[in-house]
Amino acid sequence: MTLLRKLFPHPVLSVLLTVVWLLLVNRFSINSLLFGALMGVIIPFIIRPYWPNMLRMRHPLKIAEFCLVVLWDIVVANVVVAKLIVFRRNKDLKPAWVTVPLDLRSPEAITVLAGTITLTPGTVSSDMSSEGHAILVHCLNAPDPDAVRDEIKSRYERRLKEIFE
Repeated sequence: MTLLRKLFPHPVLSVLLTVVWLLLVNRFSINSLLFGALMGVIIPFIIRPYWPNMLRMRHPLKIAEFCLVVLWDIVVANVVVAKLIVFRRNKDLKPAWVTVPLDLRSPEAITVLAGTITLTPGTVSSDMSSEGHAILVHCLNAPDPDAVRDEIKSRYERRLKEIFE
């Protein structure tokens, strides 16, 4: 193990912690940057024994693509849900529970998928099978539950599989 790897066991986490600290203090100064960098070194060093298998994300451009797709879907879903709430009667909605079988096996990838589903208005991930091979999603309006399942698999799971596995 190199000295750099010993000092920065999780370099992405170190950078993320520094940036989050700077956002939390809401002003840039050398002191804030140094303290954020110090926390970015100390916290990953302390948690290293609890996270021995460091996650390796491949294809940084795929990560950016995934983030853009999710942001776009959140904006579109906000408009769709607003229209559903304002212009549809409750009895005309078709809520549904959809079981999405998972090809993902990485716990981090499954967590990102569940969070993405929940972040998108109109859907919430509510349960996962005990083996981790399926996730249960509730949809506010799903006239075709199979289409919802296929969309989750094609838009999110496929991209996450390229990033994490």
